[in-house]
Amino acid sequence: MKRLFFVTIFIFIISCGDIDFVYKEDKNLINPLYEKTEVSTSGLDINFMNSYLPMFFGNKKEDRFSLIIKIEQDKIKRSVETNQATSKLRYELKFIYTLILNEKKCVTFDKELVSHFSIIPKSSGYNYGTDSSLEKKYQLAVTENLNRFVSIITDKDLNNCS
Repeated sequence: MKRLFFVTIFIFIISCGDIDFVYKEDKNLINPLYEKTEVSTSGLDINFMNSYLPMFFGNKKEDRFSLIIKIEQDKIKRSVETNQATSKLRYELKFIYTLILNEKKCVTFDKELVSHFSIIPKSSGYNYGTDSSLEKKYQLAVTENLNRFVSIITDKDLNNCS
């Protein structure tokens, strides 16, 4: 019985020899712009955007980079009823990121990322359910877009001008 137990443990330990951990390298966990960037936004004014930016870029301790985020929005009517009321709207948010290396005064990264979502308006005028849902979809689109930007930027050399 003891032999069977030790053989089982031995086989289990041998079989786990080639396991690679997802976060083996720290480079996937680090935002190279964190606490090194002054961020400014322009274009569409999203009221909660300024509260989300410190989560991604921290409070500026070094003046190494300047990041300009320009936000543009397109509303596309996907479905129109016979009385010309819109029954489905598609929002397309374009985030144009321009990263400037301050010491060389040059652009090191320039990228446009698009996020989109659809909403079905329930009535004309103020509708709490639709407005609350719309705000939540804006929040999801903004966080998804910022996460994509940070994941793209981790693999780039930010010290060279493009």
